[in-house]
Amino acid sequence: MLSWDWLAQYWSYFLTGAINTIIISLIVVGCGFVLAVLVALAKMSKNSIVSAFASIYVEVLRGTPMLLQILIAYVLIRVEAPFIKVGLYSLDLEVLIPGLVALILNSSAYVSEAIRAGIQSVVAGQIEAAHSLGFTGSQTFSQVIFPQAMRNVLPALGNEFVTIIKDSSLLSVIGVFELMHNTEIIRANTFMPLPPLLVAGMIYFILTFIASRLVKTLEHHFAWG
Repeated sequence: MLSWDWLAQYWSYFLTGAINTIIISLIVVGCGFVLAVLVALAKMSKNSIVSAFASIYVEVLRGTPMLLQILIAYVLIRVEAPFIKVGLYSLDLEVLIPGLVALILNSSAYVSEAIRAGIQSVVAGQIEAAHSLGFTGSQTFSQVIFPQAMRNVLPALGNEFVTIIKDSSLLSVIGVFELMHNTEIIRANTFMPLPPLLVAGMIYFILTFIASRLVKTLEHHFAWG
């Protein structure tokens, strides 16, 4: 029979890990989206050099394991950053920053393809109509193309958010205090291999389920357009 008495002592580890996982996921999806837009536009550029560079960027990041990218970023990016400790909350920025860079780059490579497909899905006739109304190129993109493309991209962006919540667990290998790393600390301290993993799995499921529901709500909202 499994004992759960240890939860009273170690619940704060799960709480801190879950908070850090949410923060990491939001930062990665937000920054990754901005970078993905730039990469998608670069890949669609008429400049062959820019387009080729963007294509190589996407293929390399999509064609190599995320864990490998995290380890490379950890080796190459060295920053002196403070260790945050506020009550029960703790976070080591020195290892977090390389991890964030790796996740953002990886996420942008995947999302950029969805954004590119969304932009290309906009009917050419609407673009011509915008030009006939006197819209400039930037106005056409910002007011006609991009809003419609975002409606098509939203499901992929939501899926990426759910994926990042789970894949952020890979940052445990470089010592980021996210949910999986804190779970390993609990396992080492309690000598209980299974119960902490079950709790962590339940927390991951709750986080991804809530994120999926929120994305569905946004999809229904934008569908009215």
